[in-house]
Amino acid sequence: METIAENQKVRTVKKLEKMFVHIDLKNPPVLCPVRDVMSVASDQWSVLILLWLGYFPVLRFNKLKKYVYGISNKVLSQRLKVLEADGYIQREAYPEVPIRVEYSLTEFGQSYVEKLLDLAEWMHDNSPKVLANREKFGLL
Repeated sequence: METIAENQKVRTVKKLEKMFVHIDLKNPPVLCPVRDVMSVASDQWSVLILLWLGYFPVLRFNKLKKYVYGISNKVLSQRLKVLEADGYIQREAYPEVPIRVEYSLTEFGQSYVEKLLDLAEWMHDNSPKVLANREKFGLL
């Protein structure tokens, strides 16, 4: 009888096989869907933007800048444009003086944040191990 850990390993191997079995290693694809999507949705700034938009249903640019501490106006503007183009967020501009722009998650973005939260919880739970390993290797 297999243990739960063994079952998880088997499921993981099957998922990895499903993901990679069709790839011709001699002629790898030019476009890698995992790399393409992950490059946008998983950089440090995009993750923080999406998590804050998951916490607050609607945020304006300056509030996002305040919450995503350390990001420049230029980078925040660039990340918001890319996240909007990929369908994670929506931008609503109101014809006022001065113009009011609000950002919120799309349904697609919300589904990504739900998955991202699982990973964020894992990272939070395991950060002491990572920090201990870094210290062991003299990186702290």
